[in-house]
Amino acid sequence: MENLVKELWTKEDVSFFQEFLKTQSKGKDKSMWEQRIVNTKLPCLAIPSSKIKEIVSQISKGDFLSFLNLWIWEYHSNTTINGGLICKIKDFNLQKQYLDKYITLADNWATIDYLKFKFTKDNKAKFIEYAKQLIKSEYAFGRRLGLIICLKLCGENQFSDEIFQIANSLKEETDYYVNMANAWLLAEMFTKNREKTLVFLKNHNLNKFTINKMISKCRDSFRVSKSDKEFLLSFKQK
Repeated sequence: MENLVKELWTKEDVSFFQEFLKTQSKGKDKSMWEQRIVNTKLPCLAIPSSKIKEIVSQISKGDFLSFLNLWIWEYHSNTTINGGLICKIKDFNLQKQYLDKYITLADNWATIDYLKFKFTKDNKAKFIEYAKQLIKSEYAFGRRLGLIICLKLCGENQFSDEIFQIANSLKEETDYYVNMANAWLLAEMFTKNREKTLVFLKNHNLNKFTINKMISKCRDSFRVSKSDKEFLLSFKQK
């Protein structure tokens, strides 16, 4: 692999980096397959996730903020590399600044779902507050990010009430990828906090797509009992 550890990344490095990325591609057929799955308008290179992780690791050993400040956004692989590097930022407020721009450029679910945050006892509450802001974003994939953050923290019981409030605020949501993320979040909440989720479902304000998709996901899960799968059908909307 090329040496990607730099003291400073400049505009002159962009063409070199993009040519390097092309050498990591798995070919045209795989790239076309990736583009269909991800559903992005950006061209795809089908670079394996293990290779993306290695690239992010190499860049992060140098001045990776100067790389991020170039906002290279030509290929889908660029978006996942940028996302991986943003997750390396330790200062929450600085990380948030980069995420705020990231969501304005994101055009697909994978660019959002790829993000892997390092949660600490000091930043978890800050992330939940950020999720509350994101859920009001004009950008659909910003709203999805808010839900994905909640998904990653849904095992933390102290945030369950706030997560239900966030999920419940999207009755008028029309974007498919946001509604799917909400259904996924609530299905996960059911497996991790069954009793509270059942209380929530008795008086929820979810749209028809979300509640029905949530039930479907629970019924497909091996973590949900057969009796619960049957009981959940009572919440299905026709």
